[in-house]
Amino acid sequence: MSNRETAEQKRERLRQSELKNNPTTNVSDGFSRAQNGSLVDLVGSLGWKGTGILLIIMVVGFIIFLVFFR
Repeated sequence: MSNRETAEQKRERLRQSELKNNPTTNVSDGFSRAQNGSLVDLVGSLGWKGTGILLIIMVVGFIIFLVFFR
């Protein structure tokens, strides 16, 4: 077996290093990836704090929806 990485592994490694090098664009990149990518890309680019904030906003929005439209 060889230790060469596949093209997919290389793309993922480059994507992760790019996300680490540009932390200010992670949020906007995450939301633009949501239009074209998957939830994994969104959560991966936001990090745990961004994901927590996104979940809190969703829960608060749902509660407001229930209060006003019930």
